[in-house]
Amino acid sequence: LPAGLSQWFPALEVLDVSGTGLAEMGAELLSLPCLHTLLAKNNRLGGPGSLPKGLGQAPLARSLRVLNLSGNRFAEVPPVLLQLRGLHSLSLGGNRLHSIPPDIQELRSLEFLYLGGNFITSIPPELAKLPSLKYLVLCDNKIQSIPPQLSQLHSLRSLSLHNNLLTYLPREILNLVHLEELSLRGNPLVVRFVRDLTYNPPSLQELAGRTVKTRNVPYAPSDLPENLVRYLSLASNCPNPKCGGVYFDSCVRQIKFVDFCGKYRLPLMHYLCSPECSSPFSSASQSSTSQSESDSEDEASVAARRMQKVLLG
Repeated sequence: LPAGLSQWFPALEVLDVSGTGLAEMGAELLSLPCLHTLLAKNNRLGGPGSLPKGLGQAPLARSLRVLNLSGNRFAEVPPVLLQLRGLHSLSLGGNRLHSIPPDIQELRSLEFLYLGGNFITSIPPELAKLPSLKYLVLCDNKIQSIPPQLSQLHSLRSLSLHNNLLTYLPREILNLVHLEELSLRGNPLVVRFVRDLTYNPPSLQELAGRTVKTRNVPYAPSDLPENLVRYLSLASNCPNPKCGGVYFDSCVRQIKFVDFCGKYRLPLMHYLCSPECSSPFSSASQSSTSQSESDSEDEASVAARRMQKVLLG
């Protein structure tokens, strides 16, 4: 960086030095107290001394919100970056990273994390301790599994995992009820997902409630305690149109593999009122694996339950 930068532009807020061939950023950077966006992608950063010493203690550590270091030569996430506690967006795509440090959890203000195009093989559970994270991009890596702890990312809206080595998804991923985008293309997702889902028999209260709802037994708020009236209002209709049943707390969870574009198969959860109630849905495209696995639920009805949009293309 040019000497005297802070004297020339003491109120600089955005600095873009992308594609300039930079191999290091000097101490001048530390004297920019108002800088909130630093773009330094497509350079030669990554060697010893490529980031200025004292970065984590400089005023810049408090002001910086957006940092883009994609397209450089970092073999690991520089520890000094984990001291930038005010970061909202961090991009390190297209580097040479082989891992994500557990201390990534220190960036608790992070909303956007881009680590695509590296050589990452695993995801540390500590990544789930980023309460503000909305967009997580881990595409084009070598990731083989997803830790179930990621279900704790309650703010997550978009999860990009395409072009990895995933063979299954943990069922906890379905707890990401606010997820709007999930990209899984280019993964060898297997057709066997979850076979050990258990069924808890209905309670006497649920059996009575099912009878009231399915037989249309008339009742008024004055006939029942307030908590039972509220309970009866929570009945969920079985998705099988041939059934007509309802359920409250006890239902059968099943995994159905949904074919998209005749090529990609996505395992998703659906719910039935009893073990005897088989799903009437079948996928438009046939699977060559087995008859039970080809009996896939309709794409739209499944996706509407757990996510608004699935990106596979």
